[in-house]
Amino acid sequence: MNFKTSRTDVLEILENYVDQDISSYNAQRNFDFGPQNRKNISCLSPYIAHRLISEYEVVKKVLNKYPFQKVEKFIQEIFWRVYWKGWLEMRPKVWTDFIEDLKIVESTDDFEKAINSETNIDCFNDWVKELKENNYLHNHTRMWFASIWIFTLKLPWQKGAEFFLKELYDGDAASNTLSWRWVAGIQTKGKNYIAQNWNINKFTNNKYKDLKLNENPQPIIDQREYKISPLNIYNNEKKSNILVFFENELDFKNFNIDSYKKIYCILLTNEERQVELGEKVLMYKKNLIKNQVQNSELKIELIEGNKLIELSDNEKNFDVIYPSVGENMSFLKRMMKKNNFKINYIIRDEDKYCWQFSNKGYFNFKSNIPKILSKFKLN
Repeated sequence: MNFKTSRTDVLEILENYVDQDISSYNAQRNFDFGPQNRKNISCLSPYIAHRLISEYEVVKKVLNKYPFQKVEKFIQEIFWRVYWKGWLEMRPKVWTDFIEDLKIVESTDDFEKAINSETNIDCFNDWVKELKENNYLHNHTRMWFASIWIFTLKLPWQKGAEFFLKELYDGDAASNTLSWRWVAGIQTKGKNYIAQNWNINKFTNNKYKDLKLNENPQPIIDQREYKISPLNIYNNEKKSNILVFFENELDFKNFNIDSYKKIYCILLTNEERQVELGEKVLMYKKNLIKNQVQNSELKIELIEGNKLIELSDNEKNFDVIYPSVGENMSFLKRMMKKNNFKINYIIRDEDKYCWQFSNKGYFNFKSNIPKILSKFKLN
């Protein structure tokens, strides 16, 4: 698979998918035909994860061509990323607990065998190789993968989530962490996802048969409870002449940034991260940024996180495009503790509005999608 780094190319991919392939999405979306045949899904997630294109832009493009009823399932799937982000915003300790867990979970011989395609489960070994080669897996396959990892190989879900973050082009704190928790049975307590032989066989077009899987596992038990924290509502008013944004908000033209004297895009190095990324993933992020910067009329400087510390020696106020709970936000909080500077967050109006519906399960969020579409004129 060849993922693009230019917004122009990505818009063309979106246009082609909407014109040619989206009509078969409902019937075909659960099939994994392999990395060379992905016409049954959009493969837009690496671009959406970095907001090279936003969820709202994708939805508007689709609804410009089709009535909501015909593409409702696709629209719902696109909004899952928005929902997960909102859910984590209201429960940020889930992310910090995940990071703390990783510090005490050991990397065993069985873990090393799993990430090196050395298990006795052929499909799993193939998916590990595919993940490392393409930095992408079909969503249905990710569910099978996580279930096998947790319940058949009996490995800690946290190490699996870390492995995905390291290798996936579309890995992000909310979707990745919460999806692994959901498979394990701790996101919706007592309800785990079970990978079954017949299901894998059917949706891989009979590629894998007679798999020896644990098909009757009990959910993982985690006694920790997470209370809902109120969302911080940002006023989106400019307060500094310096703007900072990260690689997960690359459609910066969506914000009014022309008036800033200095604009910086931060890409954290592995030394600055809590979860190290693979070299290919870091390079992909860097190329996404470079393409956006080169195609912009604005002067934007790509910097590492430590450069922000240097800047704070002279400047004590920064406007920052809100990076959401996760690696980038954790970095900012660590830096603010060490250095005396203030941050004024700027957030998308759509995110601010949509996240309020993430206080419960996805059914509640889904029921509010028509309201979201109407408010932002997406339909």
